[in-house]
Amino acid sequence: MVKRIGALVMVIFLLSFFTSGCFYDKAMKAMNAAEKSLSDLKAQGGEKLVPYEYCLAEKLLENAKGEASESDWSHARDFADRSRAASGAGLAQIQKKR
Repeated sequence: MVKRIGALVMVIFLLSFFTSGCFYDKAMKAMNAAEKSLSDLKAQGGEKLVPYEYCLAEKLLENAKGEASESDWSHARDFADRSRAASGAGLAQIQKKR
């Protein structure tokens, strides 16, 4: 009985370890992509041309970093993806204006 409980605990531990690693990696990739997109938007003059999208992308990225600091990788990835989408929308609007 003790061996079965020990084996079950070990399996649960390993599954949680491998699963958390996947969330971490995906969240970090999403945050890096969001940072790059935001810097591209800033380089195109997004602060002045599309201030709503710029501020939204910046705040969402800030939230993603906050969630990551608390090891909430799932929410960090969600915020980073939304930040990248806001930056992309801002870049698209800048391209339309030119």
